[in-house]
Amino acid sequence: MEQLTTIDRLSLNQITTGNWNLRQAVDGCVRQEIPWIALWRHKVEEIGLADSKRLVKNAGLKVSSLCRGGMFPAATESERQKRIDDNKRAIEEAAELGTDTLVLVCGPSSDKDIATARKMVADGIEQIVPFAADYGIKLGIEPLHPMYAAERCVIVTLNEANTIAEQYQPEQVGVVVDVFHVWWDPDLYNQIARAKGRILGFHMSDWIVPTPDLLMGRGMMGDGVIDIRKIRYAVEQTGYKGPIEVEIFNETIWNQPGDEVLRVMKSRYLEHV
Repeated sequence: MEQLTTIDRLSLNQITTGNWNLRQAVDGCVRQEIPWIALWRHKVEEIGLADSKRLVKNAGLKVSSLCRGGMFPAATESERQKRIDDNKRAIEEAAELGTDTLVLVCGPSSDKDIATARKMVADGIEQIVPFAADYGIKLGIEPLHPMYAAERCVIVTLNEANTIAEQYQPEQVGVVVDVFHVWWDPDLYNQIARAKGRILGFHMSDWIVPTPDLLMGRGMMGDGVIDIRKIRYAVEQTGYKGPIEVEIFNETIWNQPGDEVLRVMKSRYLEHV
């Protein structure tokens, strides 16, 4: 497994510098010569879509993805329709910002019926695929670790994500492989191979032991137990050569000086990814 020797594929998922606004994140990437950035909709909304687009373009950065769409399950038909409409807005935003990938965090169940919630996810994706195709946007289904099933996403394995994605053409719907969410899966490498041609994103962090917090407990690469390079190699064996996003939810890291976070991120990327 060859070690990465350049940062030409490195992307700052801007949640890693959670206390920075978009302008600060863009400026930080420029200073640290990080070529890619992954945007979050709430950060874009803070300064507006037009200014966000202008900032990123003027800085010469490439946008690896926009997060997030999804959140399909809801208790009522009207609420489900609101979520479909919001996904359509996200698709429009992704196209305007210059990325071809909208990351789908599919959403939790509104009650105890998780099977019906999963059907709502599949139905919601079906409804937005034609709209996304019109804008040239690919939908990346991101399975989340099972501990998030009740709060964020009922799609918890790469197998589930692959099964939905395979209902569509690879240029329409694919999967996002986040090492934090999938490293534990005994079927991981079979499912990565199965996703050949459909991997739309690849996310980095590490699993700290003991885990300090369910949401805000991700670690910098090398600080935990994930065999990151082995997973990266498997993903690349499918033909994926796209950007590699570092996506870390951790308030301790957020509270550090942003430029220092980016410097560490670059060195750990080369050392461990």
